[in-house]
Amino acid sequence: MKRFAGSGVAAYLYKLLIISIVGLMAIAQGTGCSAERFSPSPQVSPPVASVSASVRSTNPPTLATENLGQPNGSTLDRILREQRIRVAVPQDFPPFGSLSASMQLQGYDVDVARLLAAELQVELELVPVTSDRRLSVLQADQVDVVIASLGANPQRALSIYFSRAYAPFYSGVYGTAEVSAADYAGLKGYRVGVTEASLEDAELSQKVSSEVIVQRYKTNAQTIAALLQGKVQAIATSNIVASNLIRQHPDRNLGQKFIMKNSPCYIGIRRGDLDFLQWLDVFVTSKKLSGELNALAEQWFGEPLGDLPS
Repeated sequence: MKRFAGSGVAAYLYKLLIISIVGLMAIAQGTGCSAERFSPSPQVSPPVASVSASVRSTNPPTLATENLGQPNGSTLDRILREQRIRVAVPQDFPPFGSLSASMQLQGYDVDVARLLAAELQVELELVPVTSDRRLSVLQADQVDVVIASLGANPQRALSIYFSRAYAPFYSGVYGTAEVSAADYAGLKGYRVGVTEASLEDAELSQKVSSEVIVQRYKTNAQTIAALLQGKVQAIATSNIVASNLIRQHPDRNLGQKFIMKNSPCYIGIRRGDLDFLQWLDVFVTSKKLSGELNALAEQWFGEPLGDLPS
């Protein structure tokens, strides 16, 4: 009995010892996994690229993921990588943009495009466009940016992004002395010319009655020619275009009838180009403060830049 009891106690103590050892090993193993899971990477100074990638993944989607038209990164990234920017400018809308006697593009918008490329330190590719093609060439990725006396409205803003205003602009109705209209109702019975797809076209479509004969033309040059040739008695166009026209043809007795809408000019880019938009806003503000945009306004418009909406 004594030997049996002794053996039982020894066996019991032996089992307790084994259980304790196993438990200690399990605790030690669990502590080791926790330390490995939460410990920082052994690499003390991760590369900058890794840090940037981590920051990007915690922020809202960036331009690279939003802009479906630029699968290899944002438009601004591509411009800097390729060292080239494609800018749509007017080809028939002096003094914003037109062809000189030597067939070179010139005008306010052309010079703003040159400032833009110089600031980015990239090669400039000018793409001349008519008013009705300004948005289509941008959306088809044939250009990176539109600087072409582009007005902003909520409908257009559904398709593209607009920078801060960079040029003054308002629309009005101008015509011969025989036109006595002081408002839209006064245009009844007159033939009014307008450039197709322009902001003036949109305004006339909304505000004139069917008793006003609206003649639409593909280009601004054709609209102006229609007035000079007597095909229309008035045109809806910008103050800048009209003032240039009146100066060139003082014998025609042309004048302003009424103001349609104040509509400053904005730079247009594709939807999703958020980093490019931010850069353009800074660019416009910088050139306003430096006086460079005002100097261009004096040169091409014959008047100061004035107060523009931000």
